[in-house]
Amino acid sequence: MPTPVLAAQLYTVREFTKTAADFAASLAKVRAIGYTAVQVSAIGPVPPAEVKQIADDNGITICITHIGWPRLLDDLDAVIDEHHLWGCKHVAVGSMPAEYRDTGEEGYHRFAAAANEVGRKLAGADLTFSYHNHSFEFQRFGKQNGLEILYAESDPRYLQAELDTYWIQHGGGDVIDWIKRMANRMPVIHLKDMAIVGHREQVMAEVGEGNLNWPGILAACKKANVEWYAVEQDICPGDPFESLAISYRNLAALGLE
Repeated sequence: MPTPVLAAQLYTVREFTKTAADFAASLAKVRAIGYTAVQVSAIGPVPPAEVKQIADDNGITICITHIGWPRLLDDLDAVIDEHHLWGCKHVAVGSMPAEYRDTGEEGYHRFAAAANEVGRKLAGADLTFSYHNHSFEFQRFGKQNGLEILYAESDPRYLQAELDTYWIQHGGGDVIDWIKRMANRMPVIHLKDMAIVGHREQVMAEVGEGNLNWPGILAACKKANVEWYAVEQDICPGDPFESLAISYRNLAALGLE
């Protein structure tokens, strides 16, 4: 298995990737921090060939994407072509669409079946398909929560995990336990920290600046055969590039680059 690599989730800097020129400038900044890979997510209407050229010009690998559910249903052939062009093996969906999420337990059963079918088609094109969780999936339905239903009722060959460390903690889950559960089913993980401000407010923080057990998390990721460690911070206290840099430096100090 290849050595795990740090990636920057471009959703973190989404306000700076709206045009091709901004996308190029942002990738140059990300590369200067030290990242050699990115997750393409929430960028503007930059033509796929230009995305590829800008990434190549900066020595950056596109390791995974977030693709909207409608495109996965209605434009899958183009999605496949884009990923082959980019040399990107991994596709993910950023959340469960509202039409499933808003119908309770029944929606998880339906989404598991639908996601499994999308993943089956992507597997036929030698691509993987992963689901990125938030905390709403930890709502319990009897003895299982929504995330447990989703992974129990889908084929590991067709639906994999892109666990998010912050959102697992936010939902009351055990981050390390979930990483262990998804061993060999998680090519990419999202790393973000949780801090407490004021009396009890939970906030997103740069990796290593909050309260999560990073030595334990990284050790579990290694055992689970995670390939890519994507740093994401949806909300930053200031410059999001500086937040990416802080996380990079702290992870490098823990032996991950």
